[in-house]
Amino acid sequence: MAAITDTAPVAPAAQPTAKASPLPGRLRKLALALILPVALVIAWQLAGKDGAIFGGALPTPDRVWKAWMLWAFGNPGFGLNPYAGTWMANVIASAQRVAAGFALAIVVGVPLGILIGWSKTVSALVDPSIQWLRPVPITAWLPISIAIFGISGLGAIFLITIGAFYPIVINTTQGARDVERNWIRAALMMGASRFDVLLRVVLPAALPSIFTGLRLGLGIGWTAVIVSEMVAVKSGLGYVLWDAYYVGRMDIVIADMVSIGLLGYLSDRLIVAVEMTALRWRRMQSFNQ
Repeated sequence: MAAITDTAPVAPAAQPTAKASPLPGRLRKLALALILPVALVIAWQLAGKDGAIFGGALPTPDRVWKAWMLWAFGNPGFGLNPYAGTWMANVIASAQRVAAGFALAIVVGVPLGILIGWSKTVSALVDPSIQWLRPVPITAWLPISIAIFGISGLGAIFLITIGAFYPIVINTTQGARDVERNWIRAALMMGASRFDVLLRVVLPAALPSIFTGLRLGLGIGWTAVIVSEMVAVKSGLGYVLWDAYYVGRMDIVIADMVSIGLLGYLSDRLIVAVEMTALRWRRMQSFNQ
């Protein structure tokens, strides 16, 4: 008689599940982000009368939009409208100054912050001076900037570098100080030199704080370029902002303000994109990602 054996039923192979697309989540975030500004614009438009609010002090959004389109795409013609078609040139001028000043702040601030957080000697030597100068506002540096560089773009770059430097160096310092001691001890026990520890342990561990400093510094950089261009430069969004206010073109003033906000937002998103690429491990640990 043939032996009868019990065989367990073979479970069907699990089918790979399709990965959910991140697009719906992104669309939801975009929709939520637009609710407040759209509501404010609608309320602003409805509150206007004859194309203005507050007794004619401020134009309504439709007038601002028309002025912005003329500023961006208009034909200068015979010079009857000095702003027509000049938007892109002013955007490029301001963006180049911010990029140059921000880059200088990174080149100086990140290595210095790492050294301050790593070395007690460097901290005692440099950190008190940084904390002493940090409360001095950007506007207080304007006379020095004009005295050294005159009415030129170099003065704006100087102010942007100063403004962006402090949040970068302070956040980098804090990130370097917060590195786990056990990581450093383990690296030293495995034969790593102090330079290797600084480069391969301290710097990567401080990256989250460094990116926070970069985002803060970039925002201050945009503030600094507008302040400097209003006083010490004859081009850029800050110059147009002050000139338009002086001649009573509040529609151009508001369009300029919105342009500055958009440029600052886009540049911040660029840093966030780089951060998400460089710190993928952090996204896995984060609750709100």
